[in-house]
Amino acid sequence: MFGAFLRAYRRRYNDPNRGFRGDYYNHDQLVRFARKKAERLKAAGLLDYPAIVHLETLANCNAACNFCPYPSLERKGTRMSDELIAKVIDDLSDIPKDVYFQLAPYKVSEPFLESRLFDVIALANEKLPNASISIITNGSPLTEKKIRQLSGVKNLAYINVSMNFDNPEEYEAVMQLPFARTVERVELLHRLHAEGVIRCPVRLTRVASNRNDDLSFTHWVRTNFPRFKPDVSPRHDWIGTVDTPDGALAIPDAPCHRWFDLSITATGVVSMCCMDGAAQYPKGDVNTQHVLEIYNQPWLRELRESLVSRRGTRSPCNTCTYLSY
Repeated sequence: MFGAFLRAYRRRYNDPNRGFRGDYYNHDQLVRFARKKAERLKAAGLLDYPAIVHLETLANCNAACNFCPYPSLERKGTRMSDELIAKVIDDLSDIPKDVYFQLAPYKVSEPFLESRLFDVIALANEKLPNASISIITNGSPLTEKKIRQLSGVKNLAYINVSMNFDNPEEYEAVMQLPFARTVERVELLHRLHAEGVIRCPVRLTRVASNRNDDLSFTHWVRTNFPRFKPDVSPRHDWIGTVDTPDGALAIPDAPCHRWFDLSITATGVVSMCCMDGAAQYPKGDVNTQHVLEIYNQPWLRELRESLVSRRGTRSPCNTCTYLSY
């Protein structure tokens, strides 16, 4: 009985998508959330092992969002070798099987453009039974075949569809994808979710712009896709690589829960975190290092142990304004 309780506890507190549900325009609330989430991850025993691993096997996306670093990414089109994928997953298999973590098979990329996606997931399901799989997609490449393939994925934690807009004008201007086609694909996903083909939670997400448009998007999701949860996240500057309309907010006086992540790019370079989209601040290279060796570097472990305020630590964390789930 206690073992089952402990497993459920670890899953709950190791869920990187157990996110903020307050007011995204309230900086103080976001700072409190960031501090509490870092504390939860530390309490869950994740000093030695990552809470979430992003594994970008193909640096490719079919959208051109102006709030994302992809349009200026130098590694566009880079394809991680099959051998390196297998090596990373083998490294991750050294995480004890009673330690639960999340594997995200993407970074600055659209996962459904990767022809090997389901092979990578199958290998992870085989070698990493303690890894839940998360999917974030813009929804445009979703076909019925791919959705049905998702139904066979073990430990599928959630699917987030980065919809961002509820009208074709803004959607097509910013994302440069056909709005009608994406809506059609999301409608298909909604129908198959209702039929039980997909059982995990599904969210339609948006990068915030202003309260009125955010509320309009939330209402549109609830009206048209009642099985899916709308979610709005703050816009970020990706450590200074993407302009934000109102400029950067103050550096949070709090630790960062992304210190418990590993973010592996298609080249094998491990960036500082999910916000280091261009890998300007590398902390290792899985071509030559074990993933847990990279995660447990003394200065990185010290961040997780001390949970020092970002304002009092080293670059790039002391210049990063990231606040989200």
